[in-house]
Amino acid sequence: MSECARAGGPAAAPKPLSGIRILALEQFASAPYGSMFLADLGAEVIKIENPATGGDPARHAGPYALGAHDSEYFQGWNTNKLSVALDLATERGRGDFERLVRSADALIDNLRGDVPGKLGLDHASLAHLNPAIVCLHISAYGRDNERAARPGYDYLMQAEAGLMSLTGEPEGPPTRYATSTIDYMTGMTGVVGLLACLMEARRTGKGRDVDVSLFEVALHQLNYVATWYLNEHHVTSRAARSAHFSLGPVQTYPTADGWVYVMCMTEKFWKALLEGLGRRDLETDARFATAELRERNRVALTACLDTVFRAHPTRHWIGRLSERLPIAPVNDLAGALDSEFVRRTGAVARVAHAHREDLRLLANPIRLDGVRLEQRACSPLDADRDKLLGDSAGPAAGGSSS
Repeated sequence: MSECARAGGPAAAPKPLSGIRILALEQFASAPYGSMFLADLGAEVIKIENPATGGDPARHAGPYALGAHDSEYFQGWNTNKLSVALDLATERGRGDFERLVRSADALIDNLRGDVPGKLGLDHASLAHLNPAIVCLHISAYGRDNERAARPGYDYLMQAEAGLMSLTGEPEGPPTRYATSTIDYMTGMTGVVGLLACLMEARRTGKGRDVDVSLFEVALHQLNYVATWYLNEHHVTSRAARSAHFSLGPVQTYPTADGWVYVMCMTEKFWKALLEGLGRRDLETDARFATAELRERNRVALTACLDTVFRAHPTRHWIGRLSERLPIAPVNDLAGALDSEFVRRTGAVARVAHAHREDLRLLANPIRLDGVRLEQRACSPLDADRDKLLGDSAGPAAGGSSS
């Protein structure tokens, strides 16, 4: 296989969402990430962008521009989408929007929680135009509480939901996750709700509102540590070496030239590790006889295993242990993206762009019948007006749709 999977090749995957039209009043990451999966799976996703601000602000996010109204940052979340610039505050813009609503299956927005009601973007406001439309609202804190009008972003949610308190070394400051994982998870959670309601609307002819908030999705990521606290009042704290909160050895280990991450989640893998390291003697060490004891004596166990791992480079340990137990190198960004495995599996795609023919993006991780999904660069701002609205006049300047 070539270095990158080329989008639109002869083996392009079928598109199961073909025929579904989705309007997206979206910006930055949460809604765009989720709707990108719908677009890649064949839905016609139409970005409704604000002409007064030059469209989705992500189009202008640096440092790498692709023309005047596009960027590499933007394209990473918006493949296969169309674009129409509408000012919903004007009569003409609202009229064009309502024309699109009549033919749409769903509407997605990620505005402040108080805005959809004000702009008439909820199901109650649009049902007279299209009773079957499903409206997905992604907001910071939800639409039905005292925080509805608050703006919010991913990193704030990681902070308030307690995730930052659990990330990083114990002696260090609270630390955020490297990328906008709450945005991505919220987008995907919302899309699950939207697809379920689309199936219902196909049966009943009636749509509904779907709500998901960044804060509640962030809180939901606490999962088992939240369950422990809610039921046992156990407060989980940060663990050294990015270790698992209750199982071991599950953490990083230094090699002669880097780091590896080892995950002995079961007794089988613990024994396989000792055999692979040539330390079967630790099987009879009373301090490490059970998973509970290994966790309790984590510092002592780490000291024993560090000595062994430091004796050889990462490549040695991956080659020796990867068929026996879960282990991976701790790569930097270049090591991750330039790896031979990523190249062979086609996890990076070439997506032609008017301003960069060889634009490379991460390939959609979904495969259908073993074939990766086709990817196309998002249309330029307002490029699909004539196709979608025919002889409608161009967008008015000024105003705001978000």
